[in-house]
Amino acid sequence: MLYAMLAYHVEGVITAMTPEEDDALMEGLHRLHGRWTEDGVLGPAARLGDTHAAKTVRPGAVIDGPFAETKEALLGFYVLDCASMDEAVAAAQALQKVNPSAVYELRPVRLYLPGASIAMSDTLQSPA
Repeated sequence: MLYAMLAYHVEGVITAMTPEEDDALMEGLHRLHGRWTEDGVLGPAARLGDTHAAKTVRPGAVIDGPFAETKEALLGFYVLDCASMDEAVAAAQALQKVNPSAVYELRPVRLYLPGASIAMSDTLQSPA
């Protein structure tokens, strides 16, 4: 089953990091990424750009900035191929050991693949 893990953090904490602090954080994250890649769990992941560069599209309007109702900002996401939600939770807990002030939200992913049947989208597995 695929799970999206959304990474939330107080953006000012991240943008206030020195290059050395950011490098150390990324080094820890990349160690986990390497392990997850070896285990066949890690799918696409991204570190999103600053929220001040975001746009929110609403019916009839394009607004500068993100307008989520959260104190933290969505700063990145992972797509994990885990056997269960418990396994996905364990992955998020491992990330939290590296970045303890971040918040991770997990959601099952139901793929939308144009032209594919719903059954195929629901059961899609990552390549072996």
